[in-house]
Amino acid sequence: MKINNETKVGALTALAITLLILGFNFLKGKSLFKTGNFIYAKVKQTKGLMISNPVYVNGLQIGSVYELEEANKNIDTIIISIKLAKDVNIPVNSIASIKDNPLGSPSMAISMGDSKAYLKNHDTIPTLDNPGMLGSMTAKLTPVVDQVRITLQTLDSVLRNVNNIFDPMTKNNMHEVATNINRITGSLVVSANALQAMMNQQNGALARSMNNMSTFTSNLAGNNEKINATMANLEKSTRNLSNADINGTIGQLRGTIERLNTAVEKVDSKEGSIGRLLNDNQLYDNLANTTRSLNILMDDIRVNPKRYVSISIFGGKAKKQYLTSPLPAKDTIAAVTMK
Repeated sequence: MKINNETKVGALTALAITLLILGFNFLKGKSLFKTGNFIYAKVKQTKGLMISNPVYVNGLQIGSVYELEEANKNIDTIIISIKLAKDVNIPVNSIASIKDNPLGSPSMAISMGDSKAYLKNHDTIPTLDNPGMLGSMTAKLTPVVDQVRITLQTLDSVLRNVNNIFDPMTKNNMHEVATNINRITGSLVVSANALQAMMNQQNGALARSMNNMSTFTSNLAGNNEKINATMANLEKSTRNLSNADINGTIGQLRGTIERLNTAVEKVDSKEGSIGRLLNDNQLYDNLANTTRSLNILMDDIRVNPKRYVSISIFGGKAKKQYLTSPLPAKDTIAAVTMK
Protein backbone atom coordinates (compact mmCIF):
# COMPACT_ATOMS: atom_id res chain seq x y z
CA MET A 1 0.00 0.00 0.00
CA LYS A 2 1.34 3.34 -0.96
CA ILE A 3 1.47 6.05 1.75
CA ASN A 4 0.87 9.54 0.52
CA ASN A 5 2.99 12.53 1.50
CA GLU A 6 0.37 14.07 3.78
CA THR A 7 0.38 10.97 5.97
CA LYS A 8 4.14 10.99 6.17
CA VAL A 9 4.21 14.65 7.16
CA GLY A 10 1.57 14.10 9.86
CA ALA A 11 3.41 11.05 11.25
CA LEU A 12 6.70 12.94 11.35
CA THR A 13 5.00 15.90 13.02
CA ALA A 14 3.47 13.69 15.72
CA LEU A 15 6.79 11.95 16.26
CA ALA A 16 8.58 15.32 16.56
CA ILE A 17 6.02 16.61 19.08
CA THR A 18 6.34 13.41 21.10
CA LEU A 19 10.13 13.64 21.10
CA LEU A 20 9.91 17.34 22.06
CA ILE A 21 7.66 16.56 25.04
CA LEU A 22 9.85 13.69 26.15
CA GLY A 23 13.00 15.80 25.82
CA PHE A 24 11.43 18.70 27.73
CA ASN A 25 10.35 16.39 30.56
CA PHE A 26 13.78 14.76 30.56
CA LEU A 27 15.43 18.15 30.92
CA LYS A 28 13.06 18.94 33.79
CA GLY A 29 14.03 15.69 35.48
CA LYS A 30 10.88 13.79 34.67
CA SER A 31 10.78 10.56 32.74
CA LEU A 32 7.98 9.16 30.69
CA PHE A 33 7.42 6.40 33.15
CA LYS A 34 7.44 7.06 36.90
CA THR A 35 10.31 4.79 37.88
CA GLY A 36 12.92 5.02 40.65
CA ASN A 37 12.74 5.71 44.38
CA PHE A 38 10.29 8.34 45.55
CA ILE A 39 9.46 9.91 48.88
CA TYR A 40 6.78 12.47 49.59
CA ALA A 41 6.51 15.60 51.68
CA LYS A 42 3.40 17.55 52.65
CA VAL A 43 3.67 21.33 53.04
CA LYS A 44 1.33 24.28 53.45
CA GLN A 45 3.34 26.67 51.23
CA THR A 46 5.69 25.82 48.37
CA LYS A 47 7.39 29.27 48.56
CA GLY A 48 8.04 29.26 44.84
CA LEU A 49 9.37 25.68 44.70
CA MET A 50 9.11 24.26 41.18
CA ILE A 51 9.59 20.93 39.46
CA SER A 52 13.22 19.85 38.99
CA ASN A 53 14.43 22.02 41.88
CA PRO A 54 17.23 20.23 43.77
CA VAL A 55 16.93 18.37 47.06
CA TYR A 56 19.97 18.49 49.36
CA VAL A 57 21.23 16.53 52.33
CA ASN A 58 24.13 18.21 54.13
CA GLY A 59 24.78 20.27 51.00
CA LEU A 60 24.89 17.24 48.68
CA GLN A 61 22.17 16.92 46.03
CA ILE A 62 20.48 13.53 46.35
CA GLY A 63 17.47 14.14 44.13
CA SER A 64 15.03 16.65 42.71
CA VAL A 65 11.40 17.69 42.90
CA TYR A 66 9.51 15.42 40.52
CA GLU A 67 5.93 16.63 40.91
CA LEU A 68 3.72 19.06 42.84
CA GLU A 69 0.06 18.24 43.39
CA GLU A 70 -2.66 19.33 45.74
CA ALA A 71 -3.85 16.94 48.42
CA ASN A 72 -7.49 18.11 48.23
CA LYS A 73 -9.67 20.63 46.50
CA ASN A 74 -9.08 23.27 49.18
CA ILE A 75 -5.37 23.28 48.32
CA ASP A 76 -4.49 23.71 51.97
CA THR A 77 -1.91 20.94 51.69
CA ILE A 78 0.47 20.33 48.79
CA ILE A 79 2.20 17.00 48.19
CA ILE A 80 5.76 17.21 46.89
CA SER A 81 7.12 14.17 45.11
CA ILE A 82 10.86 13.82 45.57
CA LYS A 83 12.75 11.55 43.22
CA LEU A 84 15.94 10.23 44.77
CA ALA A 85 18.83 10.05 42.36
CA LYS A 86 21.07 8.29 44.88
CA ASP A 87 20.50 5.27 47.03
CA VAL A 88 20.56 7.05 50.36
CA ASN A 89 19.34 5.77 53.72
CA ILE A 90 17.17 8.48 55.21
CA PRO A 91 16.15 7.98 58.87
CA VAL A 92 12.40 8.07 59.52
CA ASN A 93 12.79 10.98 61.97
CA SER A 94 14.47 13.19 59.36
CA ILE A 95 12.80 16.51 58.56
CA ALA A 96 12.39 18.18 55.16
CA SER A 97 12.04 21.92 54.72
CA ILE A 98 11.98 24.45 51.90
CA LYS A 99 14.90 26.90 51.83
CA ASP A 100 14.47 30.32 50.26
CA ASN A 101 17.21 31.74 48.03
CA PRO A 102 16.97 35.52 47.45
CA LEU A 103 19.36 35.27 44.48
CA GLY A 104 17.93 32.14 42.85
CA SER A 105 15.34 29.38 42.97
CA PRO A 106 14.34 27.78 46.26
CA SER A 107 15.35 24.23 47.12
CA MET A 108 14.53 21.48 49.59
CA ALA A 109 16.82 20.47 52.41
CA ILE A 110 16.56 17.27 54.47
CA SER A 111 17.95 17.32 58.01
CA MET A 112 19.05 13.78 58.82
CA GLY A 113 17.71 12.20 62.02
CA ASP A 114 19.39 9.67 64.29
CA SER A 115 16.89 6.79 63.97
CA LYS A 116 18.07 3.34 62.90
CA ALA A 117 14.88 2.81 60.84
CA TYR A 118 14.98 4.27 57.32
CA LEU A 119 12.36 5.56 54.92
CA LYS A 120 11.19 3.15 52.25
CA ASN A 121 10.04 3.83 48.71
CA HIS A 122 6.86 5.99 48.58
CA ASP A 123 7.08 6.85 52.31
CA THR A 124 6.24 10.34 53.57
CA ILE A 125 8.91 12.40 55.35
CA PRO A 126 7.94 14.88 58.09
CA THR A 127 8.24 18.54 57.15
CA LEU A 128 8.99 21.77 58.98
CA ASP A 129 7.87 25.19 57.89
CA ASN A 130 11.18 27.07 57.62
CA PRO A 131 10.53 30.82 57.50
CA GLY A 132 13.86 31.41 55.77
CA MET A 133 16.28 34.25 56.22
CA LEU A 134 13.84 37.01 55.33
CA GLY A 135 11.10 35.42 57.43
CA SER A 136 13.43 35.08 60.42
CA MET A 137 14.52 38.68 60.08
CA THR A 138 10.92 39.80 59.78
CA ALA A 139 9.92 37.76 62.83
CA LYS A 140 12.79 39.25 64.84
CA LEU A 141 12.23 42.79 63.65
CA THR A 142 8.47 42.82 64.21
CA PRO A 143 8.68 43.17 68.05
CA VAL A 144 11.39 45.79 67.64
CA VAL A 145 9.27 47.74 65.18
CA ASP A 146 6.32 47.58 67.54
CA GLN A 147 8.47 48.80 70.41
CA VAL A 148 9.85 51.64 68.28
CA ARG A 149 6.30 52.60 67.30
CA ILE A 150 5.26 52.74 70.95
CA THR A 151 8.40 54.74 71.81
CA LEU A 152 7.71 57.22 69.01
CA GLN A 153 4.15 57.66 70.20
CA THR A 154 5.35 58.29 73.74
CA LEU A 155 7.99 60.70 72.51
CA ASP A 156 5.39 62.53 70.44
CA SER A 157 3.19 62.89 73.52
CA VAL A 158 6.13 64.17 75.58
CA LEU A 159 7.05 66.68 72.90
CA ARG A 160 3.49 67.90 72.73
CA ASN A 161 3.45 68.39 76.50
CA VAL A 162 6.81 70.18 76.39
CA ASN A 163 5.59 72.39 73.57
CA ASN A 164 2.52 73.28 75.61
CA ILE A 165 4.56 74.04 78.75
CA PHE A 166 7.22 76.28 77.22
CA ASP A 167 6.19 79.81 76.32
CA PRO A 168 7.92 81.80 73.51
CA MET A 169 10.36 83.42 75.95
CA THR A 170 11.37 80.04 77.35
CA LYS A 171 11.78 78.71 73.82
CA ASN A 172 14.06 81.64 72.97
CA ASN A 173 16.07 80.96 76.12
CA MET A 174 16.35 77.31 75.18
CA HIS A 175 17.46 78.34 71.71
CA GLU A 176 20.17 80.55 73.20
CA VAL A 177 21.24 77.71 75.52
CA ALA A 178 21.49 75.38 72.53
CA THR A 179 23.54 78.00 70.66
CA ASN A 180 25.89 78.37 73.63
CA ILE A 181 26.20 74.61 73.87
CA ASN A 182 27.13 74.48 70.19
CA ARG A 183 29.77 77.15 70.76
CA ILE A 184 31.13 75.28 73.78
CA THR A 185 31.17 72.08 71.74
CA GLY A 186 33.09 73.84 68.96
CA SER A 187 35.60 75.17 71.50
CA LEU A 188 35.98 71.69 72.97
CA VAL A 189 36.59 70.29 69.49
CA VAL A 190 39.29 72.91 68.84
CA SER A 191 40.85 72.20 72.23
CA ALA A 192 40.72 68.48 71.58
CA ASN A 193 42.43 68.96 68.20
CA ALA A 194 45.12 71.11 69.80
CA LEU A 195 45.59 68.53 72.55
CA GLN A 196 45.74 65.76 69.97
CA ALA A 197 48.34 67.70 67.97
CA MET A 198 50.36 68.26 71.13
CA MET A 199 50.13 64.58 72.10
CA ASN A 200 50.90 63.34 68.61
CA GLN A 201 53.37 60.45 68.94
CA GLN A 202 55.48 61.57 65.97
CA ASN A 203 55.72 65.37 65.86
CA GLY A 204 53.75 66.63 68.87
CA ALA A 205 55.21 69.02 71.43
CA LEU A 206 54.84 66.41 74.16
CA ALA A 207 56.56 63.81 72.00
CA ARG A 208 59.44 66.22 71.31
CA SER A 209 59.72 67.03 75.01
CA MET A 210 59.78 63.34 75.87
CA ASN A 211 62.42 62.74 73.19
CA ASN A 212 64.53 65.60 74.57
CA MET A 213 64.08 64.25 78.08
CA SER A 214 65.06 60.78 76.88
CA THR A 215 68.14 62.19 75.14
CA PHE A 216 69.07 64.17 78.27
CA THR A 217 68.72 61.14 80.53
CA SER A 218 70.69 59.04 78.01
CA ASN A 219 73.49 61.61 78.08
CA LEU A 220 73.41 61.60 81.86
CA ALA A 221 73.59 57.80 81.87
CA GLY A 222 76.46 57.86 79.36
CA ASN A 223 78.41 60.44 81.40
CA ASN A 224 77.63 58.93 84.78
CA GLU A 225 81.30 58.25 85.55
CA LYS A 226 82.30 61.81 84.64
CA ILE A 227 79.49 63.22 86.74
CA ASN A 228 80.56 61.06 89.68
CA ALA A 229 84.17 62.22 89.26
CA THR A 230 83.06 65.86 89.05
CA MET A 231 80.93 65.51 92.15
CA ALA A 232 83.85 63.84 93.95
CA ASN A 233 86.20 66.70 92.96
CA LEU A 234 83.59 69.24 94.01
CA GLU A 235 83.19 67.51 97.35
CA LYS A 236 86.96 67.42 97.80
CA SER A 237 87.23 71.12 96.90
CA THR A 238 84.43 71.94 99.31
CA ARG A 239 86.15 69.93 102.04
CA ASN A 240 89.47 71.69 101.40
CA LEU A 241 87.73 75.04 101.35
CA SER A 242 86.02 74.30 104.66
CA ASN A 243 89.34 73.19 106.19
CA ALA A 244 91.21 76.28 104.92
CA ASP A 245 91.96 79.17 107.31
CA ILE A 246 89.84 81.72 105.50
CA ASN A 247 89.77 84.15 108.42
CA GLY A 248 93.55 84.10 108.70
CA THR A 249 93.95 84.59 104.96
CA ILE A 250 91.52 87.50 105.02
CA GLY A 251 93.41 89.02 107.97
CA GLN A 252 96.72 88.74 106.11
CA LEU A 253 95.14 90.28 103.03
CA ARG A 254 93.77 93.13 105.15
CA GLY A 255 97.23 93.76 106.65
CA THR A 256 98.80 93.71 103.20
CA ILE A 257 96.26 96.25 101.97
CA GLU A 258 96.95 98.48 104.99
CA ARG A 259 100.71 98.37 104.34
CA LEU A 260 100.10 99.13 100.67
CA ASN A 261 97.95 102.12 101.65
CA THR A 262 100.75 103.35 103.96
CA ALA A 263 103.31 103.02 101.13
CA VAL A 264 101.02 104.88 98.74
CA GLU A 265 100.57 107.67 101.32
CA LYS A 266 104.35 107.96 101.69
CA VAL A 267 104.78 108.05 97.93
CA ASP A 268 102.15 110.76 97.70
CA SER A 269 103.91 112.79 100.39
CA LYS A 270 107.44 114.36 100.10
CA GLU A 271 108.96 111.82 102.47
CA GLY A 272 111.42 109.37 100.94
CA SER A 273 113.10 109.28 97.57
CA ILE A 274 110.04 108.21 95.57
CA GLY A 275 107.89 110.88 97.19
CA ARG A 276 110.47 113.57 96.50
CA LEU A 277 110.95 112.30 92.95
CA LEU A 278 107.24 112.54 92.32
CA ASN A 279 106.55 115.78 94.18
CA ASP A 280 109.83 117.84 94.07
CA ASN A 281 110.07 119.90 90.83
CA GLN A 282 113.68 120.84 91.40
CA LEU A 283 114.77 117.25 91.54
CA TYR A 284 112.88 116.69 88.33
CA ASP A 285 114.62 119.65 86.67
CA ASN A 286 118.04 118.41 87.84
CA LEU A 287 117.36 114.96 86.42
CA ALA A 288 116.22 116.54 83.15
CA ASN A 289 119.38 118.72 82.94
CA THR A 290 121.60 115.73 83.76
CA THR A 291 119.93 113.67 81.07
CA ARG A 292 120.38 116.55 78.59
CA SER A 293 124.08 116.94 79.46
CA LEU A 294 124.59 113.22 79.11
CA ASN A 295 123.01 113.31 75.66
CA ILE A 296 125.30 116.21 74.65
CA LEU A 297 128.35 114.30 75.88
CA MET A 298 127.40 111.21 73.96
CA ASP A 299 126.81 113.23 70.79
CA ASP A 300 130.18 114.97 71.20
CA ILE A 301 131.95 111.62 71.66
CA ARG A 302 130.38 110.33 68.48
CA VAL A 303 131.17 113.49 66.50
CA ASN A 304 134.67 114.19 67.88
CA PRO A 305 136.05 110.91 69.18
CA LYS A 306 139.71 112.10 68.77
CA ARG A 307 139.10 114.77 71.33
CA TYR A 308 138.79 112.16 74.00
CA VAL A 309 141.11 109.52 72.58
CA SER A 310 144.07 111.11 70.73
CA ILE A 311 147.35 109.41 69.71
CA SER A 312 149.74 111.63 67.66
CA ILE A 313 153.42 111.28 66.91
CA PHE A 314 154.01 114.50 64.97
CA GLY A 315 151.51 116.68 66.71
CA GLY A 316 147.84 117.03 66.36
CA LYS A 317 145.46 119.42 64.83
CA ALA A 318 143.58 121.99 66.74
CA LYS A 319 140.44 120.54 68.30
CA LYS A 320 137.06 121.95 67.49
CA GLN A 321 134.82 123.61 69.99
CA TYR A 322 132.88 121.46 72.40
CA LEU A 323 129.19 120.88 71.74
CA THR A 324 126.81 122.93 73.78
CA SER A 325 123.57 121.26 72.68
CA PRO A 326 122.69 117.80 71.45
CA LEU A 327 122.79 117.26 67.71
CA PRO A 328 119.84 116.05 65.67
CA ALA A 329 119.99 112.36 64.81
CA LYS A 330 120.71 112.94 61.06
CA ASP A 331 123.57 115.42 61.80
CA THR A 332 125.12 112.94 64.19
CA ILE A 333 125.07 110.17 61.57
CA ALA A 334 126.56 112.49 58.89
CA ALA A 335 129.38 113.67 61.21
CA VAL A 336 130.33 110.11 62.11
CA THR A 337 130.33 109.13 58.42
CA MET A 338 132.72 111.98 57.47
CA LYS A 339 135.12 111.03 60.25
